[in-house]
Amino acid sequence: MICSELELGLGDAHEGIVVLPDDAPLGMPLDDYLGDTILDLEITPNRLDCFSILGVAHEIGALTGKKVRVPESSYSEGGPPITEEANVSVADPDLCHRYTASLIQGLKIGPSPQWLQDRLTKAGLRPISNVVDVTNYVMLEFNQPLHAFDLDKMRDKTVIVRRAAPGETLETLDGAPRELNTEVLVIADSRDPIGLGGVIGGANSEIGANTTSVLLESATFNSYNNRRTADTFRLHTDASQRFEKGLRPELAPIALRRATQLIQQVAGGTIAQGIYDIYPDADIPKPKVSLTLRRLKQILGMDVTLEQVEDVFHSLEFETERTGDSSLAVAVPYWRSDVNIEEDLIEEVVRIIGYDNVPTTMLSTPIPHQQSAPMTELRWRVKESLATAGLQETISYPLVSLEDLEKVKVANPMSTESDYLRPTLLASLLNTLSYNEGHNEGPFRFFEQGRAFLPRPNQLPDEREVATGVVSGLRSEPSWLVDNGPLDFYDVKGMLSSALAYLGLTPSWETATAEEGPALHPGRSARIMCSGSQIGILGELHPTVLERFDLTHRPVTVFEIYLDNLLALPARSGRNFRSLTRYPSANRDVALVVGDDVPAGKVQEILNRHRLVDRVELFDVYAGENLEPGTKSLAFHVYFQAADRTLTAEEVSRTLEGLLRTLQRDVGATLRE
Repeated sequence: MICSELELGLGDAHEGIVVLPDDAPLGMPLDDYLGDTILDLEITPNRLDCFSILGVAHEIGALTGKKVRVPESSYSEGGPPITEEANVSVADPDLCHRYTASLIQGLKIGPSPQWLQDRLTKAGLRPISNVVDVTNYVMLEFNQPLHAFDLDKMRDKTVIVRRAAPGETLETLDGAPRELNTEVLVIADSRDPIGLGGVIGGANSEIGANTTSVLLESATFNSYNNRRTADTFRLHTDASQRFEKGLRPELAPIALRRATQLIQQVAGGTIAQGIYDIYPDADIPKPKVSLTLRRLKQILGMDVTLEQVEDVFHSLEFETERTGDSSLAVAVPYWRSDVNIEEDLIEEVVRIIGYDNVPTTMLSTPIPHQQSAPMTELRWRVKESLATAGLQETISYPLVSLEDLEKVKVANPMSTESDYLRPTLLASLLNTLSYNEGHNEGPFRFFEQGRAFLPRPNQLPDEREVATGVVSGLRSEPSWLVDNGPLDFYDVKGMLSSALAYLGLTPSWETATAEEGPALHPGRSARIMCSGSQIGILGELHPTVLERFDLTHRPVTVFEIYLDNLLALPARSGRNFRSLTRYPSANRDVALVVGDDVPAGKVQEILNRHRLVDRVELFDVYAGENLEPGTKSLAFHVYFQAADRTLTAEEVSRTLEGLLRTLQRDVGATLRE
């Protein structure tokens, strides 16, 4: 039977047949003759070292006590100094922590030796050419991505590691043109980009059949920037997946030397003298991680001697130094970027000792008392209060589109990408309201509680806990028995008063400025105040915003409660119980003339201060004819009641006269004639 590599499961080649050497023993099973085993390992994301052959070998060596043999990387340098043949510089060291490069001249591009092709194929990679195959093979060996540039295609034989300039483009090796932005790190020649740093190379410097001089790159790139670049271009390559997780700079020159040696072995050529090694942080000492036996016992619940701990670390090729009778300072090798704190060291100890060898023990300390979480408790209470006031909770995704943010007039959105962390919950709720209004008549009383992410220059966003609500529709189902007008500002104000009363709070209301609520209707918005602090804002939506969300056929009232401000209010001792009185109340209607700038809530607060005033209700606001310009009339129902007797008309009149004098003194109020 004649078979191709594809049919035998040896590779992707389907043309031609597999030709075995003349000395292949006849009659031997093919599996036995090929004599290789492929390990399919499931690696947890934190173990970046085990993405490589040597990383797995270090693990096996620690468990078996055998020493790991690192491949040779010695070679002779017969060419001119590399600095005479190429120029390399790093303009943005914050995004490229280390950049190393070697130069091989006079090589010949061709197919890789069979052993190299076989190993790549079994690892799931497609052989391309000898030079490219070496870069992939060394990546599998050492975990360090490398890239080979055709030096003769690079202007002025120059490499500059820099941020992309506005308007620059690059055709990458996959044939796709890419529009770059200033956040993208590129490898460039003296004029144009020739690769996306740590992600993919450019077609304009690709290794081809006529390549004779190769500049070999081995670098360490900023993991956060690399991930952002890969996400931006939807290019999650083998290289970017490694850089995203964070490689140590010490690895770059080691892998470079190994790849340089292999390229000379499989492609020939002369290696230039020296390498480029740009490493600004080379003189910064590498930190050591401290470990104490006390902490180890506290975590594991078992006694381990210092000698046992040292044996574990030495098997893993960690260097140790005793800093006391029961403590160590541990130097972590460059391939273990996942070990950074004391708990990481303890995990290594228990892994090598064996989890099955950890004895079962009783708890040695009392179960800790559960600490209260004030914000968590407040979240639940606010949800309960709003639900009790008749609103329904919704939950939406915390990422919103730029289009929705522009609709609600949000300035300075946080990100330049397609999805935005929401600086307000309003956009999500208005989308929900718009969808529901398109399907039924309502009424709609929605609220959502969550985090808003407010941008801060050069810092992580300020995260604030808020509860936001939108209310629209008719007050109730259509009926001839009741007035069924649309829900308005005052309806929602009443809902919020009820909800805040559930929390033991008595709010007051002040006119809000246009800057405080750019999405709100000017003159129809208010600050929600409590104990002198603003705890939220309430108002009708601006007509422009209504139009953008297709909500023009009835008013929409929205509110936002700042939970952080609620939590900061002075502690309350709880609700006071007051028994029902047997005695009747007396009421007076009073109309007061005050300045336009005097809030009705301030007048109401002064009236409520008196011990004989049971409650105060505002029932009319008037401005216009028969009143002086700059004034308004506020009419209140004032209810008087005593717990121990029936009030006389004289007592009510005296009390009201005293209240009028107080109002005259505090806010300049006069009794309307």
